Formats: sequence, structure tokens, C-alpha cells
Amino acid sequence: MSTTSLSNTSLYKTSLSESALPKTTERVRRNTDAEINARIERQIDRNLLYFADHLEEIPQRLSELDAEWDVERALEANAATATVIGVLLARSRGARFLLLPAAVGAFLLQHAIQGWCPPLPVLRRLGFRTAREIERERHGLKALRGDYDVLQSAEGVADRAGAALAAASAS
Repeated sequence: MSTTSLSNTSLYKTSLSESALPKTTERVRRNTDAEINARIERQIDRNLLYFADHLEEIPQRLSELDAEWDVERALEANAATATVIGVLLARSRGARFLLLPAAVGAFLLQHAIQGWCPPLPVLRRLGFRTAREIERERHGLKALRGDYDVLQSAEGVADRAGAALAAASAS
């Protein structure tokens, strides 16, 4: 394939994905009520304000964030549970219960493509965050803790890049 064909294909894929499909990192937030998104952002801000004055508690909060289920994981667990229940009911009560796993599969596909499915608004109202929202708080905590201060003393591009990678992967 020529360079021209590659660039034309890339342009097509980029324009298709931008126009028809939301970006993976934005699809849940785009399909969540603005007030819920704002409430989640305010909570992250409040958490960072609190921990700015309680630095000694940051390691515990980072551990909590490691254990926090993001909305994708909650949706997957919800779908798996409903699928297993549907299959078990179909086995014991009749094939009509196979409609449940079929519906769950359709909803998962819809979520994968659009970023929305029926349980999403409920889970977001319950406070389930996206992985990106959790990471925003995590990086804010690490910055408060001073994990990224090493960047200030690094000299040269390679040293700064290495320091950034080390800071980003520090737990």
C-alpha cells in the first residue's frame, strides 16, 4: 500500500470515528447528565482540597483508588450477572429467559459503540466514575505528595522523560 493510500485511510478512519463514534475516553461522560458529571468533578476537587491539608493520608487514599471500581467494570459485572441469571432461568424455567442475555448483549454492544446503555445513568448517579476521573484524582494526589517534583531537577529531554515515566508509574 502506498503512503498516499495509508494517509487517505487514516484520514477516513479519523473522520469516521470523530463524526460517528465518541472517543473512548469521552463516551461515558458525553452520555451522562451534565449535573452528574459536575457533581463528580466537584467531589474530586473537594478530595484534593482535603488531602492538600492531610498529606499523611494520601497513601491510604491512593490504595482506595486502586480498589475503586470504575463504571466500565461495574457495567461488565452487572452484564455478566444478568447473563448468568438469564441462562440459568432459561435452563430451569424455559427458553424465553434467553431474551435476558440477548438484551444484555445488545446493551453491551450499544455501550461499546455509543457509550450509553440503560444501567449507565443509574451507576453514574450512584457515583461510579470513569477510569479517567479516577486517574485525575490519583494524579492530583501524587502531585500533592510531590511525586512529580523530580521533573524540576531533571536536565535534558531524556532525563525529564525518564523522570516523568518514573513519576507516573510510582505508586
